[in-house]
Amino acid sequence: MNEPLGPGDDYPEPYYAAGWEDAPARREPLAGWALAAGVLLVAPLALVLGIVALRRTSAHGTRGRGMAVAAVVLGALGTLGVVVAVVVGFVTAQTTRPLPGDVGSARDAHAMQLVTGTCVEQLPADGSVDVVRVVPCAQPHEAQVVTEYDFAENAVWPGQQAADARVARACVLDDTETAAGVRPVTWAPTEQGWSRGDRRGLCLAVVAGGGVTGSFLDGSATLP
Repeated sequence: MNEPLGPGDDYPEPYYAAGWEDAPARREPLAGWALAAGVLLVAPLALVLGIVALRRTSAHGTRGRGMAVAAVVLGALGTLGVVVAVVVGFVTAQTTRPLPGDVGSARDAHAMQLVTGTCVEQLPADGSVDVVRVVPCAQPHEAQVVTEYDFAENAVWPGQQAADARVARACVLDDTETAAGVRPVTWAPTEQGWSRGDRRGLCLAVVAGGGVTGSFLDGSATLP
């Protein structure tokens, strides 16, 4: 029989039980799918899945919140980029879409939008032409687009002087217009416009000082 330990006697080393540990929380599968969508640049899907995954990690205590947050960030940035691209594309389409031959009301337009028949209120100064004021031909104006010159779609940029010369050779007014003081002015694509796909030159009939009403195309033009 073991005698009880007295004062000063050493106590035996205690035993320690391993105890129980909680099992790790289950990983939220949607978080992984959301992050994968973000990495693959499927932005809207990543955004939606990321938001749903965040809610599920909070509601169910599952893991993967970090991946869900990353997916939401990637999805939001990607979606914003898509929206910006769509808006820029829409604005570009609106500013390059050809006008009707004779507009119904006065408006500003980019030179790339002008077509045969367009009447220009006032001829801009020589040099690069961007925005001009176009008006109905029944209203007083200084110039009208009377012909167009189209370069081949696969043509190589010929240089500004050569482009100007090609358009000028195609811009010929009749003897009656020339005798009345009408002069030809040509607008050719610039190198910058050419790089954006502009392959069209314009020939304008111009009366210095303006005041023309009607159209040179149907013979209704009346000079001041």
